Amino acid sequence: MNRREFMALSAFAGIGSLTGCVDGTTGSNPQPRGSARLGSRPVLPGTLAPAGIQTLGLGGSRDALLYVPTGHVVSEPLPLLVLLHGAGTSASQWFGSYGARAEAARMIVLAPDSRRSTWDMFFGEFGPDIDFIDQALDATFGRCSVDPSRIAVGGFSDGASYALALGIANGDLFNRIVAFSPGFLSIDEPIGRPSILVSHATDDTVLPVAVTRGNVARLRASGYPVEFLEFTGGHAVPASVSDAAFRWLAGGSI
Repeated sequence: MNRREFMALSAFAGIGSLTGCVDGTTGSNPQPRGSARLGSRPVLPGTLAPAGIQTLGLGGSRDALLYVPTGHVVSEPLPLLVLLHGAGTSASQWFGSYGARAEAARMIVLAPDSRRSTWDMFFGEFGPDIDFIDQALDATFGRCSVDPSRIAVGGFSDGASYALALGIANGDLFNRIVAFSPGFLSIDEPIGRPSILVSHATDDTVLPVAVTRGNVARLRASGYPVEFLEFTGGHAVPASVSDAAFRWLAGGSI
């Protein structure tokens, strides 16, 4: 499925409104517009962020949420999961249960908001969202001790499509990608070969599972190790799928 077809399908399915533009901000390592490459990398943090969920204070009404497990210390670098929301929603989408999951897994979670109602790839070009994610990563690395060998990116729906593009273009930063019910697949600027977990419901009427089946085959043909989890249901992430994703992120089987 190419970008034009995905945009047409998303518009037809009504995946979120295309309003509410918020100006993006530029991180400390800005990359050229049109590129999904990120410049931020883990560093030795200064003052550690407190435990629990908190805003980063970077983006006004559309910001980024950070979850830090209890008892986090500099001498114990933790895995980091960057989560990207679906169209028309925000980072808070993840924290019905993912704070508790992150606590149990001893995993830091960063969930940024898109600058508009969905991710900039939907509008045809990488740009403000890449800049903001870079800035949010800089802030996270400055406040948390992160294991550079255990950094993953994931998302749902439009956020899953964006997570695939981001992870594939930054395989030197992300070692794992989780894509819940994605649509569009971009392999425009691949770096490395991160492991990928894709899930999709067989009865999804928003983004058809047939598209994901084709994209999984394309990823495998391109040399990516891919786990594919199909389940009965609609356009959602049930608890069983979230559980499987966290097991897989920890190195277990789905």
